[in-house]
Amino acid sequence: MPAIKEYQTVTSISGPLMLVEMVDEAKYGHIVDIEFGDGSIRHGQILQVENDKVLVQVFEGTRGIDVTNSTVRFLAKPLELAVSPDILGRVFNGLGEPKDDGPAIIPDKRMDINSKPINPYARNYPNEFIQTGISSIDGLNPLVRGQKLPIFSGAGLPHDQITAQIARQATILGEGKEEFAVVFAAMGITFEAAQFFIDDLHQTGAIERAVMFINLANDPAIERIATPRFALTAAEYLAYELDMHVLVILNDMTNYCEALREISAARKEVPGRRGYPGYLYTDLATIYERAGRIKGKKGSITMVPVLTMPEDDKTHPVPDLTGYITEGQIILSRPLHRKGISPPVDVLPSLSRLKDKGIGEGKTREDHADLYNQLYAAYARGKECQELATIMGEAALSEEDKKYMTFANKFEARYVSQDYYENRSIETTLDLGWELLSMFENAELKRIDVQLIEKYMPKFRKT
Repeated sequence: MPAIKEYQTVTSISGPLMLVEMVDEAKYGHIVDIEFGDGSIRHGQILQVENDKVLVQVFEGTRGIDVTNSTVRFLAKPLELAVSPDILGRVFNGLGEPKDDGPAIIPDKRMDINSKPINPYARNYPNEFIQTGISSIDGLNPLVRGQKLPIFSGAGLPHDQITAQIARQATILGEGKEEFAVVFAAMGITFEAAQFFIDDLHQTGAIERAVMFINLANDPAIERIATPRFALTAAEYLAYELDMHVLVILNDMTNYCEALREISAARKEVPGRRGYPGYLYTDLATIYERAGRIKGKKGSITMVPVLTMPEDDKTHPVPDLTGYITEGQIILSRPLHRKGISPPVDVLPSLSRLKDKGIGEGKTREDHADLYNQLYAAYARGKECQELATIMGEAALSEEDKKYMTFANKFEARYVSQDYYENRSIETTLDLGWELLSMFENAELKRIDVQLIEKYMPKFRKT
């Protein structure tokens, strides 16, 4: 192991950044300890190396640092997470240190948090269904094992409740639940929100199969950049070392990107769109592309990033770039939220690009694909009729139009809307879809195979 070197050559400080000169053999990404004259210690990471000058980002911030009496100790190793099976059921801070008053983790090994994204050649295609218990996701935009499916939300919308529900309820069908784990990373959230997640998982017992990394809004921005990488490192250990199927929830990626912009501004980098650094796409890809399935490995990592769109703008750089990298999106609707629909999932613009790979006979049920196509078509027409009624009045609608408008209202009230503690099986969700479609004659169900209608519809028809 390389020798630890100490320097007292701090020359300047700017925001969370510290410049150290006359340094030998420093490497990008390695960590340092900064010791003050009073013996207190802060931690940092090397951000840039140029000849004998090293730029260090200080995790706890640089306030109160005395340049002349500070000793910088270069530890010659990157940020690492101590991992063992004991991390399940534990709560850590954004830097992977226990914050639940439990004992320190005795590690089986220490893993570098800056793992590389999965090589596309080594990837296995996602093709197995994950049940979240939420009809608007399971029925219409299914989550597939190894997929990256973000939730696009907005300020004030209930994405915290939805992510807590997914963390609580998500499971794989046909296999033991002990093989499934959830890694939850919270970035830049309030203390109240963090306590809600912790209490919710403890009260429902879901904490037993979960690992939580909590970075609060008043924690340093530097720590926020490391939090998702710690979470993904834990997920990689559980998936590829312990052969578990892991669901990673990252909430909120917008706060992560704001921290990245803050550090970029402190480094005086040339800003890109809306002040974000030009490498924002690359940085997000290094996080998102660590999810997936690898050939020859039993485990998998499925990712649900959550982001709040500033001013509900889908063209904002964070949702825009996220959409390029991930395989679809679940979009939350403010008008549905105002109508009291919860969760307010807007199913028409939402999309799961891999949904066809994870459903069907042997995975969910043979009628799943035809059923969601028919539900989409009927709901889309119902929404058009609602808009027409708003413009021209309901008297201008035909009887058929009124029927579709009634269907759209029932669909939102019964299918999309459900209690946050209601866990619907995929069979319950599919049966609910058939029940809603039973108001139409068979001839109107043009997107469902006739044999499937004859098999499933009779028990939902009202005599």
